[in-house]
Amino acid sequence: MGDHALPGQPPVPLTLRKSARARRISLRISQLDGRVTLTYPKGVAEAEALDFARVKEDWIRQHLQDRPTPAVVAVGRTVPVEGKDRRIVAAEGRRVLLGDTEIGVPKGAEARRLARFLKELARDRLTEACDDYAAMLGRPYSSLTLRDTRSRWGSCSSAGGLMFSWRLILAPSDILHYVAAHEVAHLAEMNHSPAFWAQVERLFGPCKDQRRWLRDNGAQLHQYRFDAPTS
Repeated sequence: MGDHALPGQPPVPLTLRKSARARRISLRISQLDGRVTLTYPKGVAEAEALDFARVKEDWIRQHLQDRPTPAVVAVGRTVPVEGKDRRIVAAEGRRVLLGDTEIGVPKGAEARRLARFLKELARDRLTEACDDYAAMLGRPYSSLTLRDTRSRWGSCSSAGGLMFSWRLILAPSDILHYVAAHEVAHLAEMNHSPAFWAQVERLFGPCKDQRRWLRDNGAQLHQYRFDAPTS
């Protein structure tokens, strides 16, 4: 891998990656940190890959400009929980307290504690939803794990293991339930065939609105940073 940059104001750092598996030159912009990665096949010269990035410079800069501004979670800021903005306030005691318009975090606690609370809430909501959908489907799942994934909201392994992004707890409840139904449906159909979508609709109902919401708003869920203290 190598580091280069597109000149201009500001310069755009580029990470070059030569890949034996790549069939063409491709660009990827990370939703997490805005890193621009330029991947190119072994048989392509580095200079040709850089020329490709220069041709795509306007596209790169537009995408970087459109990225959600990172929002550090702290006292006085707001964070969505199940789709509803809650103002973060200092709270007495040792527990995180979820209210209708506020979420109380113990004084002096770090935002990571709030993240732990949200992960636990996500696990509760997703487990309940998946249990219900698996019962409707008549097929059990083997495990449920949470990660902070950027490329997908959920997955289902051939062994019946379900994985979800814990940030789904930030989205409206129907979005979390749609993703749960989507992955549970894969227990019966490990594809995206008409039969699969029929299973999703049998479990969840019509889902075009939820799919559109994720497409239009999903990136916003990644803007919240939980790696700073709340006070």
